[in-house]
Amino acid sequence: MPPPITEHVARSPRHTTFYLACGPQDGPLIVFVHGWPELSISWRHQLAAFGALGFRAVAPDMRGYGRSTVHPRHEDYAIEQSTADMVELIDALGRERAIWVGHDWGTPVVWALAAHHAPRCLGVAGLCVPYMPDGFAPDTLIPLVDRERYPADQYPAGQWEYQRFYEENFERAVATFEADVPATVKALFRRPDPRGASGFSRLANVRRDGGWFGGAARAPDLPRDHTLLTEEDLTRYASALQANGFFGPDAWYMNGAANIAHARRAPDGGRLSMPVLFLHGLHDATCLTVGTRLADPMRAHCADLHEITLPTGHWMAQELPEQVNAGLAGWIARRLPQAWPCALPGQG
Repeated sequence: MPPPITEHVARSPRHTTFYLACGPQDGPLIVFVHGWPELSISWRHQLAAFGALGFRAVAPDMRGYGRSTVHPRHEDYAIEQSTADMVELIDALGRERAIWVGHDWGTPVVWALAAHHAPRCLGVAGLCVPYMPDGFAPDTLIPLVDRERYPADQYPAGQWEYQRFYEENFERAVATFEADVPATVKALFRRPDPRGASGFSRLANVRRDGGWFGGAARAPDLPRDHTLLTEEDLTRYASALQANGFFGPDAWYMNGAANIAHARRAPDGGRLSMPVLFLHGLHDATCLTVGTRLADPMRAHCADLHEITLPTGHWMAQELPEQVNAGLAGWIARRLPQAWPCALPGQG
């Protein structure tokens, strides 16, 4: 039987973090950091797998999500605040260092941890969103846009037009997602449409359309993509997002200038010296890193970078969990052998 996934809370005077954990309490620590608009359960496949290998696998609800603190201001969701949450989390766990794995907005968090808190990082892995040493923000992403796909006169921000929409129409974005939360979850958590294999992101149209979902006031009521979500998964996501609303999740997009300023304060110009893994999603049209310049700044600022390309869309860890787990485990075994559990559970 695999070890159970258990629920925990870490509290500090500034923030409360709910987290899931799996595996022996004294196992090597690996922390999985989710993005928008997810939860700790986004890593359910990884928690079970790495817990069974003998790691102490932990996945928090990030600030604004689930049972962690929902802070009231946009500026509360700057990357610097979330990295402080994660440092406090491993302090509460009684650990000095961890292997950090991030996806979507969780990747800027783990990249920032590596850049600003290197002694707390054994290694760092990112899914889909590459390291941006100048900060993850539209102003650093737009210069890397593929202008053959996104002509500047039609798409000034390229595939990142949706991020400009948040900045310009925050309340409308929140209201659209909250109008029918189960429908929002079903519309967002989907494998890529094979007919969209050209690599053009539909999010490039959000600003032109006046909102997500073609500018509609609510998400379309699509069938659940059963390859990504069970009915239980859908209920858990929707319940958490209904309880907290989308202010917190969407506020992560409102801190571009602060995130750039924070990145500029990183030691050594933000160069990462520890082992780094990046998993490309071949069919992730928005974060398209294969055949584009989007990953170039990461390559120039990592001393020990390994890259793997998987045939997935954006929700990589839930779409092909076995391949993601194999890629992570193989990288740890090769580049971080000192962090591998000494023995599998039941083997002494």
